[in-house]
Amino acid sequence: MYKEKYSDIKRYVDILSSDGVTQGLIGPRETPRLWQRHIFNSAAVAQLIPEGLRVADVGSGAGLPGIPVALLRPDVQITLIEPLARRCQFLTTVVDELHLDDQVTVIRSRAEDLHMSFDVVTARAVANLTKLLAWTAPLFLPSGELLALKGESVDKEIAKADKELRKRRLDAEVLIVRAAADADPTRVVRVRHA
Repeated sequence: MYKEKYSDIKRYVDILSSDGVTQGLIGPRETPRLWQRHIFNSAAVAQLIPEGLRVADVGSGAGLPGIPVALLRPDVQITLIEPLARRCQFLTTVVDELHLDDQVTVIRSRAEDLHMSFDVVTARAVANLTKLLAWTAPLFLPSGELLALKGESVDKEIAKADKELRKRRLDAEVLIVRAAADADPTRVVRVRHA
C-alpha cells in the first residue's frame, strides 16, 4: 500500500519540511526525522480503521495523523479539526495541493465545541487521555472509537484516566502497530464503549 502512495506522501513531507517549518508547525530539528517520527507514526493508525468510515482528526495541527491516513486510505472521509486559524489555513493549502478536496474537510473549531458524529476519532500529541476523552467522547459515542497515538507512558496515562473511562463506560486497550516492518512501533490507545 505504501509504495504506490510514496510520491503523494513524499510531496506532503516536502510541504512539511518547507512551509511547515517556516509557519512554525514543524520544528527545524524535526525535518530529518519526518518519515520515522511523524509519517510512519501517523500511517500506523491507518491500518486500524475499517473500510469506508468517517474519521475526525482532532487537534490536527500540521495534519498528523489525518493527512497520511487520507493519502493511504482513499476509502475514508477525513475531517481535520483544528482551532487555530493559521494552522487551518496551512491544512487547507495542503488539502488543495495534494488534491484531497473530495476526501478531506478542514474545520476550525475545538473538538468540545463541535456537535458532529464520527465513526473514528484520531488524535496525536493533543492532550492527556483524561482531557482527550472529555473533549472527544461526544464525537465518537455511542458506537465509534477513539484512536489516540501515545508515547511510552501510555499505561500510566490510562491508569490516570480510569475515573473518566468508568464514568463514560469506556474500555481502553493499547495496540502496538507498525507502518512497515522496519518502522518504529507506534502505541495507539483504542477507546470504545464497554
